[in-house]
Amino acid sequence: MTETVVIVGGGQAGAQVAVSLRQGGFDGRIVLLGDEPVLPYQRPPLSKTYLAGELARERLFVKPAAFYEKVNIEHQLGEAVCAINASEQVVCLDSGQTLHYDHLVLATGGRVRPLPCSGADHPQVNYLRTLADVEAMQDKFTEGTRLVVIGGGYIGLETAAVAVKHGLKVTLLVARPTPLGRVTSPEVGKFFEAVHREAGVTLRCDTEVVAIEDDGGDGQVAAVVTSCGYRVLADLVVVGIGLLPNVELAQSAGIACDDGITVDEYGRTNIDNIYAAGDCANHPNPIYQRRLRLESVQNAVDQGKTVAATICGKDKPYAQVPWFWSDQYDLKLQTAGINAGYDQTVIRGDVDSRSFAVFYLREGRLLAVDAINRPAEFVVARNIIGKNIVVSAERLQDESIPAKALADVPVNSGSTEDTTKDDAHNQERVA
Repeated sequence: MTETVVIVGGGQAGAQVAVSLRQGGFDGRIVLLGDEPVLPYQRPPLSKTYLAGELARERLFVKPAAFYEKVNIEHQLGEAVCAINASEQVVCLDSGQTLHYDHLVLATGGRVRPLPCSGADHPQVNYLRTLADVEAMQDKFTEGTRLVVIGGGYIGLETAAVAVKHGLKVTLLVARPTPLGRVTSPEVGKFFEAVHREAGVTLRCDTEVVAIEDDGGDGQVAAVVTSCGYRVLADLVVVGIGLLPNVELAQSAGIACDDGITVDEYGRTNIDNIYAAGDCANHPNPIYQRRLRLESVQNAVDQGKTVAATICGKDKPYAQVPWFWSDQYDLKLQTAGINAGYDQTVIRGDVDSRSFAVFYLREGRLLAVDAINRPAEFVVARNIIGKNIVVSAERLQDESIPAKALADVPVNSGSTEDTTKDDAHNQERVA
């Protein structure tokens, strides 16, 4: 009897599951459900090249329509799933349709965290998560437009960089003491703060937005008000203050959730034949010996492959080093690992040269790296972390040692494997 896999979620993770199922030899029915009316697409370019008008729309898509037809992957676009009946193995769609599944994959992703203040529904307040979000604001990305960006993470900084390069008058409001304060060190945050100020961005840190007001009473101009009384007028406001995982569908079906849908190392939930992958999935990470929920292309792709392998009966545990990247101006920030709990930082290179790496260690072990225009350090750090190689702080800092040789250490210092080859899918993200 032919088996059916239903995939709920038309993003990077859902598309990867479908593709990997076919690559893994699954010859049953695959149905990909997405609540957006477009084929699965890459989200990272939305705040970079697509927002800037430098990338054609068709280049966003993970695969063209002809691919899905060729490999017999059904896709139903603009179809939201409203319920899961796990005992009968059926999903119910808003349209009234029901679909039976033998395997169900939840790749439901996340949604933007809403701005928690009065006036957040002002017509000029926008979020940047979907293709429709970007296309709704693109015509305002013109010279002279007053833009206020709320949020100092990747989305906020990338949006500010694109906007100021296109002649917009940009104000960036950051709640933390430095930009990227949730994911990086003060040294790196201060570096990016200086870069944006130098580019012409008006930047205020330690600033909380308390209200959005209508300046003229016609919805055309918003006034953004902060806790310190700072008030700035905006023709356009973009909010990027984080993501909330979409777990409600899973919870209503009795699937265990805790900061995401809880899965094991094979992508399996607590209910038989139901799996989860991507931004919505909380998985055990053997490298850091704790559970993680990650928002990145790397995680979506690799977890998608893991789930497909599990369904195909080729169990392959998920055990990847997380990695992320961000493009701003002439800078590429590449991060490998998670720096939580670090007790030492080591800087390799000259910060003023705009090409350096910051290594994060705990008790002498490398946890993570932030590499700014230093791809070699990024690549080798991923391998050091993944193989649990011990490299001294002095060695990491010593630029007389080529980056690719940092992992070449004696046998008794850790792993003997030389794994300096980067993965092939260093593509536009996310996270």
